Amino acid sequence: MSLEAFAAHLGISERTLSTWEARGENITIRAVNQAALDTSLRVSSPDVHDRFIRLTEAFATVLHNNTDVADHEQPVQRHERHPHDGKQMALIDAGVYLAGPQNKPLWVPAFYLDVFPVTNSDYARFVAATGHQPPQHWPKGKCPDTLFDHPVTYVTWHDATSYAAWTGKELPTAQQWEKAARGVRGDTYPWGNQPTPAKCNSRESGIGATTPVSRYHSGVSPYGVYDLCGNTWEWTSTRTTPGRYELKAGAFTSPFARATPFAFNDAASTMLDDDTSFRCCKLQGVVT
Repeated sequence: MSLEAFAAHLGISERTLSTWEARGENITIRAVNQAALDTSLRVSSPDVHDRFIRLTEAFATVLHNNTDVADHEQPVQRHERHPHDGKQMALIDAGVYLAGPQNKPLWVPAFYLDVFPVTNSDYARFVAATGHQPPQHWPKGKCPDTLFDHPVTYVTWHDATSYAAWTGKELPTAQQWEKAARGVRGDTYPWGNQPTPAKCNSRESGIGATTPVSRYHSGVSPYGVYDLCGNTWEWTSTRTTPGRYELKAGAFTSPFARATPFAFNDAASTMLDDDTSFRCCKLQGVVT
């Protein structure tokens, strides 16, 4: 790559890259930039790895054991129960992840994310406590017993943000959501890189409806988060244009090809449908 292209690849300025070169062995790199470099190397081709080893084998500070690196990079699943709504939340550590179809390194601070989407049962407690309008498909405003553990649907972005505020949480950004789904290695799907429709509830499943949020155990993300592919679209806090917000996950109504965590979709904040739900997040340090 040229200097300009490599700087753009890492998400840094050309001036910063020139400073690194000028300092040579006296270089000191910020943690976020070191993580970007490490991520870039990790996803490079085998011949790049071999060249890196040849060029750095004289330096004792460089770790060349691929097994040790892989073990270190796997996130440790840490779940805690939120004190308000009682839902399990997964800690997503601070660091760089590979974003979008181009795998651009992005830094995201640590946060907690709901392990499961908000269910009808969760939402029923919110409705009972606040008097909020129940979803339109609940008979006489009551959650059907058969849907208690399914993701709540027919909720607008405003409904979702109201629920999040009631719990003391918020909707995740599209970047937070994608990192929780793909991990730090930039996997295409929560479970890895193999396109396996059987690991989620997409149109190909033939179910034609939502499923319980804990059904797809083999489809969890590296952080132990469920339903990040398929079942229902999920609202995020990322605004795309005035009055519209990004959606993630795909749904039982959409083809598997749209379930990749980096796939783009958005909708008007007033939209509500039988295939749209949400989950909440919270910054690290507040879920104890």
